[in-house]
Amino acid sequence: MTIGEMQKLLNAEILFGDELLDLDAKFVFSADMMSDVLAYAEECSVLITGLCNPQVVRTAEMLDIACIIFVRGKMPDENIIALARGKGMAILATKHYMFTTCGILYEHGLRGGA
Repeated sequence: MTIGEMQKLLNAEILFGDELLDLDAKFVFSADMMSDVLAYAEECSVLITGLCNPQVVRTAEMLDIACIIFVRGKMPDENIIALARGKGMAILATKHYMFTTCGILYEHGLRGGA
């Protein structure tokens, strides 16, 4: 599933990464604890989180994560977006809760990476 397809399914706002919407993601991982992301997430996946701080981007960078989706209407500040821009990561934001976001993507064929 491409990042663009996820964006449409989730009615998500693209905060950065229009040029990455054609990128294909095979796995998704959701967590608010970055230690769980480091321990269990697959490389080259999409991260779904409600945690809205720069550590999310730094953690995602270590795992070569292509896209971060912020849930529950959380909006990262410009510092987080600038950090993601520098790392070449797409940033999306949706009003859906984490459980609903995961359910929508799962229903359309995307699987967890752990």
